[in-house]
Amino acid sequence: MAAGSQAAGSQAAGGGTAEVRALQAALAAEQAAIYGYGVVGAHLAGNALAAATTDWTAHQEAADRLRAELQDRGASPAPAAVAYALPHRVSTARQAVALAELLEERVTSAYLGLVALPGPQVRMLGARQVRAAALRAAAWRGTTVAFPGLTTAALARAAARRQIP
Repeated sequence: MAAGSQAAGSQAAGGGTAEVRALQAALAAEQAAIYGYGVVGAHLAGNALAAATTDWTAHQEAADRLRAELQDRGASPAPAAVAYALPHRVSTARQAVALAELLEERVTSAYLGLVALPGPQVRMLGARQVRAAALRAAAWRGTTVAFPGLTTAALARAAARRQIP
């Protein structure tokens, strides 16, 4: 197989360039968030339900944008799964809010992959979406975190790599 056709096939399957892989990862996070917000909304009412609906719409729009970005690069956007395993049981409003927080944290983490790329357009897309997801997470959580999208374990690993022997 020629290198060009291998690259095209790889991009269609979700491989390809670092940019395509990062866009696919962000799309997968958005698709999971869309599914998750369906569960979140089913357990909320009033203003919280309105906020969940607004956030669900934001994730739909972001997923559409990512699909377009992938298609512009000649890649086939990965389809959403039929269903997603939830990270924890959701049967109360409190559990629904906790799921919304976690969904936003995961979306934030996925967009950090775009921020790390060299292309200015994809970096800006990632930065805007990191900010948007971090703000949504903070709204659900009621507070901000120092490094949105980065877990405590990831920060500890990064600090350990930077220590001078």
